[in-house]
Amino acid sequence: MYSKLAFLLSILSLHILTASASDPDPVQDFCIPNTELGSTTTTRFNLVTCKNPKEVSPEEFVFSGIKSPGNFSDTGLSAISVNPSVFPGLNTLGMSFVRADLKVGGINAPHFHPRATEIAYVVKGKVYSGFVDSTNRVFAKIIEQGEVMVFPRGVVHFQMNIGKSSATIFGSFNSQNPGTHRIPNIIFGSGINDELLEKAFGLTLEQISLIRRKFIFHKKQGKS
Repeated sequence: MYSKLAFLLSILSLHILTASASDPDPVQDFCIPNTELGSTTTTRFNLVTCKNPKEVSPEEFVFSGIKSPGNFSDTGLSAISVNPSVFPGLNTLGMSFVRADLKVGGINAPHFHPRATEIAYVVKGKVYSGFVDSTNRVFAKIIEQGEVMVFPRGVVHFQMNIGKSSATIFGSFNSQNPGTHRIPNIIFGSGINDELLEKAFGLTLEQISLIRRKFIFHKKQGKS
């Protein structure tokens, strides 16, 4: 009896942990934030009041901000993230998306999304795309126009344009706030102790300082 109860409790605990790691289920068809009433901040969320559905227009479910690329970084990447803060129609729907453009030879440096799985659809171009799982195995492939690749939640993934023209990728996430942690920025742009990095990567303090200056400069310029 005890073993059965322990088993049921373990399954229930797993279900609760899984549910709490995802976006909450909506309790209405949609919730366009009523910005005039502001929001209430709790320990985990900003709670916003929804507009009266009768006051919502079709335009609030349409977004036109990804018709063309944004500004490009030094790595040849332009990324326009679309979430409820810029597209209120997404609020409470548990999803967000991104338009990414890569110049020839451009890269989307290794990064991960702690709160979402991503599906990447190649609109145009030829992209070396992949991820690394928890056993350090690389799953990588060249994908072209019309093909899709999925990146499981929380795993490091990357992309590089290997074609002879620019590439465009449309990424979709199963969270309205997937989060993005870029590995180079985390390691060299966050203030981790230099001695630790020296021992971890076999670099000299001078080399670490040189790399750090690059990320500090980009942070001041508002780049990623």
